[in-house]
Amino acid sequence: MQIIRQYAAVPAPLQGGVFALGNFDGVHLGHQRVIGEAARVARELGVPLGVLVFEPHPKQFFFPNEPFFRLTPFRAKARLLESLGVDVLAALPFDADMSKKLAPEFVMDVLVNGLRTAHVVAGYDFRFGKARAGDASVLSYMGEMEGFGVSIVPEATLDGETISSTRIRDLLGKGDPKGAARLLGHWWTIETHVRSGDQRGRTIGFPTANLALEDYVQPAFGVYAVRIEFEDGPHKGVYDGVANLGRRPTFDKEDVLLEVHIFDFAGDIYGNHAAVSFIDFLRPEQKFSGLDALKEQIAKDSARAREILATTPA
Repeated sequence: MQIIRQYAAVPAPLQGGVFALGNFDGVHLGHQRVIGEAARVARELGVPLGVLVFEPHPKQFFFPNEPFFRLTPFRAKARLLESLGVDVLAALPFDADMSKKLAPEFVMDVLVNGLRTAHVVAGYDFRFGKARAGDASVLSYMGEMEGFGVSIVPEATLDGETISSTRIRDLLGKGDPKGAARLLGHWWTIETHVRSGDQRGRTIGFPTANLALEDYVQPAFGVYAVRIEFEDGPHKGVYDGVANLGRRPTFDKEDVLLEVHIFDFAGDIYGNHAAVSFIDFLRPEQKFSGLDALKEQIAKDSARAREILATTPA
């Protein structure tokens, strides 16, 4: 998959494709339907399949001091899109100039003169242009006027429930990663680097890989059954584990940290890039009276996580 950052100088081989339009935060089942329709049209026309997103997310541009909300920051989103067979990802900067483009200007500058799109696909609720004034009707009308095809994908539901990034964030905030995965179509995963910690876990027999959430949405604090993957290096592979996400009240900490105890694992992984998938929620975070009580509970949590992961497909 090729990534382009500017619409004004798109290489000729990447022009004339079919582009799915949207933020695609989470790349959930609804997003996958939009991209799937774009893929179908691209195959029919024999042209590249593209996805157009903005970086940063427009919400981050307009409300920079709001809490982190993203299900999939750019790197994670790109990986998911590539796995869906996307040929080109147009990750366009969302800045002051872009925010001021009227809907017709966006269509002409970006879709027509920049990407030279043959066809675009968007969800029923797609909005674009200054003050989000452009919608599916505007897009369809301009497609007719400018000679590119437009497909609008209706609302996606699963068992009567609307599939949306907002609903998935809500489920994660309530400690329901299984419910979130049901709407995502994949496990919710954070990607970040293993950092050094105080190594307290080693002293009680449960060493942990310490990871920061960075700019991901913050799910419920507590203990989770997880899988952790290392993309490369001597420990490349996927491992089962148990993780605590929170502020570690037993030790009077305030920063939020994800600590993953990897089962049956030994090795130096500091600095390695890791992807942690949240499989199931075991219990809320709590404060213990001392290390012995904590150690006993971790053993129980580990045993339960092993049972869950043994019967959970990858």
